[in-house]
Amino acid sequence: MSYQPHTPRFLTPPPPPAPPLPQRALHHSPQEPAPPVGTTTGPRDQETSELARRYELLRRLRVPTTASEDFDALARAMAERAGFLYGFVNLFLEKQTFVGLHQPPAESGYVIVGRTMSRDHGWCPEVMNRKKALPLPDVHASPRFSGNHVVDAVGIRAYFGAPLIHDSGTVLGTVCVIDPEKRPLSDARRIRDIVIDGGAQAMDRIARAAVR
Repeated sequence: MSYQPHTPRFLTPPPPPAPPLPQRALHHSPQEPAPPVGTTTGPRDQETSELARRYELLRRLRVPTTASEDFDALARAMAERAGFLYGFVNLFLEKQTFVGLHQPPAESGYVIVGRTMSRDHGWCPEVMNRKKALPLPDVHASPRFSGNHVVDAVGIRAYFGAPLIHDSGTVLGTVCVIDPEKRPLSDARRIRDIVIDGGAQAMDRIARAAVR
């Protein structure tokens, strides 16, 4: 692949006081009083509630919220099957947390990413909202998806992601692959099916962890 960044940068955003994008990360506190019955809740309240349910479900399922060799292997398998440089198993916590990560070696000259990223960055937030796969063979083909912090930070041209949905309906996160080279439309269905299958494998491993 021809993409070579001039200066490798980490995917995680710079520290305050000047974050590159508005931060939506929420810090749930169990001491916060519940809203009175009949009170209308806004988007922030709903997101806080969803985050709390996600944490509780992950706890009950005994799913690690830190780097996992098992999920790293799954991320690598997805990336290799798709022919992509990067693969992720991503839990949506206070930040997007890559419990599974595959990327080029440090000496490759490609951007080396960290294990966390703002909840606003990338295309996984869109996958979380739509609750179905998002194939982007060329992110610049759609104005809606071309303006993104990840495009500039990592030089990404192709993204394919799928949600991790528990039987309860709770969306735990996503799996995805990204690459600095766009893909032809003729290959989009094959790559989409790879990440959908990767999501199914991730949920199968999560289910097995719960019964161990």
